[in-house]
Amino acid sequence: MINLTEIKPAPGSKHKPKRTGRGIGSGHGKTACRGSKGQNSRSGRAKRNVAFEGGQMPLIRRLPKRGFTNIFRTEYAVVNLSDLNRFEPGSVVGETELRSAGLVKRKLPIKILGDGELSHPLTIRAHQFSEPAKAKITAVGGKAEVIG
Repeated sequence: MINLTEIKPAPGSKHKPKRTGRGIGSGHGKTACRGSKGQNSRSGRAKRNVAFEGGQMPLIRRLPKRGFTNIFRTEYAVVNLSDLNRFEPGSVVGETELRSAGLVKRKLPIKILGDGELSHPLTIRAHQFSEPAKAKITAVGGKAEVIG
C-alpha cells in the first residue's frame, strides 16, 4: 500500500529555478539573461498588449467604429420544426423534453422556428414562436403554447 508521504515526482521531472544575477560562476550573472542594453533589459518593463505595434497607431485605433450592441436584446435557444418530428404523435413537448433530447443545451429561453415540416400533431410549449412555426403547428392539428 502506498502512502501520501511516499509520493514523489518522477526523476528528472523537477528542475531547479534559474537564479539570475548571482555572479559570473552561475552562468546567469552580469546581464541576468536579459541580453545587453535597451528597454527590454530594464526593470519595471511591463509586457505590452497584443495591439502594440512599436509605437505606431495600432490598427484597432486606425479603423472607424461601426454599429452598436443592443444591451436589451434577448438571446434565444433556437429549435426548428423539423427537429420535433422525433417526438411521439400527440405528446406534450416542453423545455425538459427538449433538453433531454439534446435539442437545447444552453440555459436560454426557447424559440421555435418554422424551418422544415411537422409530420404529426404535437403540443409544443416554448417561450416564443415564429409566425410560420405557429401556422405549421396549427395546420397539422397541434398546439403552440407560450410559456412565460
